Amino acid sequence: MAHNINFNEQTGRHSFFSVQQKAWHGLGQIVEQYPTSEEAIVHAGLDYEVIKSPLFTQGRIMSIGDSGELIEANDILVPNSFATLRTDTNTPLGVVGKDYHIVQNREAFNFFDAIVGGGEGILYETAGALGNGERIFITAKLPDYIRVGNGDDVTEKYIFLTTSHDGSGSITAAFTPIRIVCQNTLNASLRSMTNVVRIKHTSGAKQHLENAHKVMGLANTLSTQLENIFNDWAKVRVTDREVRKLIQL
Repeated sequence: MAHNINFNEQTGRHSFFSVQQKAWHGLGQIVEQYPTSEEAIVHAGLDYEVIKSPLFTQGRIMSIGDSGELIEANDILVPNSFATLRTDTNTPLGVVGKDYHIVQNREAFNFFDAIVGGGEGILYETAGALGNGERIFITAKLPDYIRVGNGDDVTEKYIFLTTSHDGSGSITAAFTPIRIVCQNTLNASLRSMTNVVRIKHTSGAKQHLENAHKVMGLANTLSTQLENIFNDWAKVRVTDREVRKLIQL
């Protein structure tokens, strides 16, 4: 299946959304207005949690109990290995090690929110889950006051983030000319991406994710412009007479 878009049997919906444009596969939810991050998560069916669960394998092991009795066990714990589990459907997504740190889908959106300082402005174009939900992607456009460090305008480029829950790779954020709508377009974006940041699934992943836009060289020029304006205002001297005139107005 070329698109590999997840189908959630509980909701009866494909885990994908797009603003205004229908994707080639015709699946998912089409919305007319750019959603907030909270709305995008729901539209894309990404509002599920992932947990790490101890991993067992079937076998036969004999042990001696405290009273000397013989105990037979059929489930054997696999040391230092865990299954990642999607909690809404109880679907296993992959096998990871003890140091693997889960970044929830909602936390992935923090990368975009951090670019604009937690406010509005991010234009979420598409988002979705692939396979059983083990990989997600988010594609957005940035507001026109965001620039790359060298001054380049990024309004004609997409910025995307993809992450997995199965231990298959790092969290990746980058620019792409491609509007991601499926597995194939995600693969194409991973081949043509620029200004790439990769973050490993370790204990510091969430903090690194919120600072990733700085590594990519993204700058909020609106904040700089406002700071310059306020600094200029601070240099203006106003006499007592002018203050009295302003009060009288």
